[in-house]
Amino acid sequence: MRIITPNRIVLGGCFLAFGASFLNTGFLLSAGASVSHLTGDIARIGSGLSHVTNSENDLLIKVTLASLGFILGATASGFLLHHPTLEFNRPYGRTLSVLGLLLIAGHYLLPHAPLLSILIASGVCGAQNALANRYRGVALRTTHLTGLFTDFGIHLGMKLRGHDIAAWKLLIPFFITFAFLSGAILSSALYFHGRANWMLLAGLGYLAGGCFWSIYKRTGKGRINPPQSY
Repeated sequence: MRIITPNRIVLGGCFLAFGASFLNTGFLLSAGASVSHLTGDIARIGSGLSHVTNSENDLLIKVTLASLGFILGATASGFLLHHPTLEFNRPYGRTLSVLGLLLIAGHYLLPHAPLLSILIASGVCGAQNALANRYRGVALRTTHLTGLFTDFGIHLGMKLRGHDIAAWKLLIPFFITFAFLSGAILSSALYFHGRANWMLLAGLGYLAGGCFWSIYKRTGKGRINPPQSY
């Protein structure tokens, strides 16, 4: 039986963080709206309501749709996967493949219906972020880094206090942050070189990742192997 080790879980998290950052950066540069996290969007909604102008009204619509899409995506994940803890038997591969197809469709809709593309992209990020919230006490947030850094601080403090904390829990933030940063760098490089195809590339990446996981799951007959330490 093939074992799904913490290293493979971290690798999957890095893949998802890269994809979310790649997608989000493209929308930040082209539309000025984030599709992968809500904190900044909600703050911008509040600031837009306090001083409404034509430009602020346009931004207000974008961030409201992004927030709505994120919630709808997370709701869809909760409905389809039923549980926030990482479990091997959940249909992660099929879910990622569907998200990839949605992003590919969003790419072709972008020139004609940009608001709909924002809704699709934020929905994908919301669904991704809700695929699996936690694994052995570690937050598996892949669309933003706040929760990840919070868990890092908690585990570091416990380690300094003398608790037996697995090293991989302290290394997760560095690997996922590097993946997140790499996605932003590549997406911005494509954008500034005049290639507005980040959504298509992200969709193809998600589709390939979903197909790979589905094949791996069916051929490997693996299982999650949780570490023994806290």
